[in-house]
Amino acid sequence: MSKPSLPCRSLAVAALSLAFAFTLTAQKGVLAPTPPMGWNSWDSYGLTITEDQFKANVEVEAARLKLAGYSYAVVDEGWYLGNPESADKHPETLAYRMDANGLYQPSLNRFATAKGNEGFAPLAKFVHDKGLKFGIHIIRGVPKGAVKANLSVAGSGYRISDLADTSDTCPWNPDNFGVKNNAAGQAWYDSMFKQYAAWGVDYVKVDCIASHPYKADEIAMIHNAILKTRRPIILSLSPGPAPLENAVAFGEKAQLWRISNDVWDRWTAPQDKDLFPQPIKAQFAVIDSWTKYVKPGNWPDADMLPLGTLGPVPGWGEPRETRLTHDEQRTLISLWCIAREPLFFGGNLTKLDDWTASLLTNPEVIAMDQHGHDQHLAATDGDVVAWTSKGAAGAEYLAIFNRGDAPAEVKQPFAHYGLTGKAYRSTELWTKVETPTADSVSATLPPHGAVLFELKP
Repeated sequence: MSKPSLPCRSLAVAALSLAFAFTLTAQKGVLAPTPPMGWNSWDSYGLTITEDQFKANVEVEAARLKLAGYSYAVVDEGWYLGNPESADKHPETLAYRMDANGLYQPSLNRFATAKGNEGFAPLAKFVHDKGLKFGIHIIRGVPKGAVKANLSVAGSGYRISDLADTSDTCPWNPDNFGVKNNAAGQAWYDSMFKQYAAWGVDYVKVDCIASHPYKADEIAMIHNAILKTRRPIILSLSPGPAPLENAVAFGEKAQLWRISNDVWDRWTAPQDKDLFPQPIKAQFAVIDSWTKYVKPGNWPDADMLPLGTLGPVPGWGEPRETRLTHDEQRTLISLWCIAREPLFFGGNLTKLDDWTASLLTNPEVIAMDQHGHDQHLAATDGDVVAWTSKGAAGAEYLAIFNRGDAPAEVKQPFAHYGLTGKAYRSTELWTKVETPTADSVSATLPPHGAVLFELKP
């Protein structure tokens, strides 16, 4: 079979037509009109999650989090590996499962229902039957094993050698080579996302693409491939920190993109210099820098919520209960929600405790995340910072954070935070304590703590 020609005007016109059709069918509003919410396996299982473990977590998500708005369940990195435990010390021994066209398939010793050509379709159906949506994590590019065998690209006349860029590898993952920006490369991503759409995938997190290195060409090819499926698949890009100067480009092609290094259960980094993992305290400035790019369909992503039980095989560190104090946990959720961040819980849902569940499902706090607007940093007074946001029916929100290591006394008129009302009656959304109408706010903030008020005239 002769090879199709390289990209030309007709391909560009076809892509535009598909984009228009996708807008009319899948996007009567926009994809991800509110910050996506869900559960991701990485913080508790790293590379190792099995089908039974995933299903057990999905059961809890459906029973305890779905009514609060959590809708996605995501299998993170390495689902095609038969021996993921070898990744750190013996990556050369990793066993990959792929089909005759080089597309990764779920490892059968971990995902038994993926037999034959079923792939993740049975698992996606299980998730959908629970009223949830199904997501997966991938590494950009083409498997090195497919390159070595020079397999054919499904649905095209190309072979892997036409698209593989063997000079391009992910600095921290051994699985794939990069993909050239040509018609063969587009055919590769088309075949990949056609498979994901057939499986029933609703959310794809693509890694080694948003930063170190930033791969604009592959982002565009993936975006085009999703359009061609005519399935409303959410596209999330990792890792961070995404380059701020590329914010508009990210927003044109994806719905989420990571804005920092991985966030784990640390308030500060040693000496405040080691920013991997990213400490919670450092997220204040990062989140603020991306605020103006937050809008329906575009959600700069401050990463997952490393709360509750992180184990049995967390993606970083030893199995543990989150090291964040209760005050730090409230601060984390308060900041994420007033800034309208995506909410993906990373803890082991089968060990979900009542305290953590109360943080994740506070209805007023979730409503602020999902339906607030005009959110912004309102004031900085040394270690004390404040954010404001607006809600429905005239409600306004005020979050005050103490980033310092000692208690902080706050007494300020509401005007100090740019609030236009002369006086408000307030409800602190974590404690439910109500305060009569006043023209100022008073609070004692513990170290690393926060208060979060809903204000009404």
